[in-house]
Amino acid sequence: MSRLNEKDDKEWSSNVMYSQHPSLRKLEPIEKQYLLSVERGDVVRVSRMFDMVKKNPTLKLDVNCKDPVGRSATLMAIDNENLDMLELLLENGVESRDALLHAINAEYVEAVDLLLEHEEIVHKEGEPHILLDRGATLPMPHDVRCRCRDCVEAMEEDCLCHSRSRINAYRALSSPSLICLSSIDPILTAFELSWELRRLSMAENEFKQDYAFQNPWLRTAVIFYSTTVLPSFISLKTLRQLRLQVSSLAFDNFTNVTFSLLLVPLPRVPASNLRANPLNPAFSPYFIAHPNVQQLLSSLWYDGLPGFRRQNPIYQLWDIIKIGVLFPFYSILYMLFPNTNTGQLVRKPFFKFIIHSFSYLFFLLLLILASQRVETLITQWFGNEEMQLHTHEALKRQRGQLPTILESAILLYIIAHIWQETKELWTKGLVLYFQNLWNIIDFTRNSLYVGTAIMRILAYFQAQAEISVNPMAVYIPREAWHPYDPMLIADGLFAAGNIFAALKLVHIFSINPYLGPLQISLGRMVIDIIKFFYLCSRIICFRMRLESTALVLCRHGETAMLHLFESSQTLFWASFGLVDISNFELTGIKSYTRFWGLLMFGSYSVINVVVLLNLLIAMMSNSYNIISERADVEWKFARTTLFMNYFEEGATVPPPFNIFPTFKHLLKLFGKKNSFKDMSFRSVMCNLVWRYVTAQQKETESHPVTEDNINELRQDVYSFRHELMRVLKKVME
Repeated sequence: MSRLNEKDDKEWSSNVMYSQHPSLRKLEPIEKQYLLSVERGDVVRVSRMFDMVKKNPTLKLDVNCKDPVGRSATLMAIDNENLDMLELLLENGVESRDALLHAINAEYVEAVDLLLEHEEIVHKEGEPHILLDRGATLPMPHDVRCRCRDCVEAMEEDCLCHSRSRINAYRALSSPSLICLSSIDPILTAFELSWELRRLSMAENEFKQDYAFQNPWLRTAVIFYSTTVLPSFISLKTLRQLRLQVSSLAFDNFTNVTFSLLLVPLPRVPASNLRANPLNPAFSPYFIAHPNVQQLLSSLWYDGLPGFRRQNPIYQLWDIIKIGVLFPFYSILYMLFPNTNTGQLVRKPFFKFIIHSFSYLFFLLLLILASQRVETLITQWFGNEEMQLHTHEALKRQRGQLPTILESAILLYIIAHIWQETKELWTKGLVLYFQNLWNIIDFTRNSLYVGTAIMRILAYFQAQAEISVNPMAVYIPREAWHPYDPMLIADGLFAAGNIFAALKLVHIFSINPYLGPLQISLGRMVIDIIKFFYLCSRIICFRMRLESTALVLCRHGETAMLHLFESSQTLFWASFGLVDISNFELTGIKSYTRFWGLLMFGSYSVINVVVLLNLLIAMMSNSYNIISERADVEWKFARTTLFMNYFEEGATVPPPFNIFPTFKHLLKLFGKKNSFKDMSFRSVMCNLVWRYVTAQQKETESHPVTEDNINELRQDVYSFRHELMRVLKKVME
């Protein structure tokens, strides 16, 4: 037994045709026989060798030896999935070392259980015991900008190793099995992890491919759930029962917290703000565009209007117009009687969307009428002589005049919009509020209107002060006003505010399947235009040179290149072909100076007009192609973003009715708050996880026979043969 026979030696040589690892010592013959027996799965022979070592301690057999490729006996047993052999090795004192991690990586569950039980027996104080602590979880890595002592020391010692350790930690955290077993809400956990990985990919650009998009280990966390778990939602009832446990929010019967699963929260954001977060464009569109989720969204969106989607488009339009035109009636009715059937109908998402949209359209109508001075036109057409004289007198005294009836109505709307945005800002927080582009547009619009009101007030007091000194100052014509008169500034701010107010229509019409993709393309093109203007910053170089060559023109009164603003303006309009070369035929300019000016202007035209404008066209075309390739997914994602604004509790009545007090809050004080059934949520989520595990097992069983299956069968045959020989030998004895 102590000598390796020739047959075994030949088999060992045939199995191991590679050179010995330089860090490993040369094996003794008995050690080769020992490893070969483990590889074969010869439990009886290995057991006899252990007995021989116990009887003869001088025998040179290291039970922890490794083969030429660095595999120990325990790793061989795990690779061959030979549980009897592994149990024999552990009972005879073979060190497990990294066998537990190897078993986890090989997904050999029986070996993991055996090694954990063995570790509990041989465990010593001070050794890592994380896997054995059933209540422990895998800790999240420190933030990439963390300045704690441990992180600073790790960065100073080896920054590459520190970054790699973070990536490996997220590989473990993104394991579907870990997410299923450790999270109460696996789907939301997956989206939280996806947002964190996306943030890290931007913070550490060196490892961007590893963090988010190319590494399949890290993509599994979300794509896996998007394609596997969602089909497990076999009924709408199951989807409705998935609710987050947020005690600070009172959801209605139509408000399903499944929508919070569609939202990717920022790190360290309270759970109460999950529903208010913007949707993550990295992975979430594919989750949201899933038919099961879209079916749930549609059923909740049209709640309260049964059969609406099956109606003829003409009847649908007629119903929308009927509801929209009566938005003042519905708003007042809800303010006075919120618990009536009609009052509850106003709270339905689609109903709320219609009355809010028509209210905003009415606001835009007021802006159009005010800009056209419709009050003056009506007076001139239908007013009596006294009214016409009053209007004519008012036109003479435009400077510092008080607001008209239309302007007062617009001011009421502006106050209501400011109140609405203030409530949203208070609810979501500053960061989450400004992450939505449409909130930025609303904030800009309100700021411009507030600036208009301030300038009008300033113009009124300034005009009154001048009139008190000179009564005829009230009749100063507009042509004689100061260029920066507060009234003129107010008109400019009001015009800019009207532009931003009209942009809101793009957001409203994103619900349409035809206009929605165009709105998304427009958003991407705006980003491309911003990039283009950033490249155009090299206009400063040409502007400074042209300004220096044309500085002599100051004394001649020609100002096309006189100072910073004029030179920038000239070059800007030259991009659109509105500046002629004759502008360089300047008084007093010499031929040499004119040559350099034309050369710089020609270089600018070639770079800006020929190269950069065509680059902008190519960028915008590429953005449109990206959207058109996945138009359905992108549109459903944008539409869901709009849906979320109306699924939320609050902001039921539209401006300007939202600034008036109602009985709603008083009724809430005496009402009973709805509570969530935690057990229902947990039960549904456990069932979904179980369905996923079952589906994965079926998929594994359907795979064709592999080399691992053959090796496992061979090990079983070897073990059965040796066990049979041992039994027959005992019978013969």
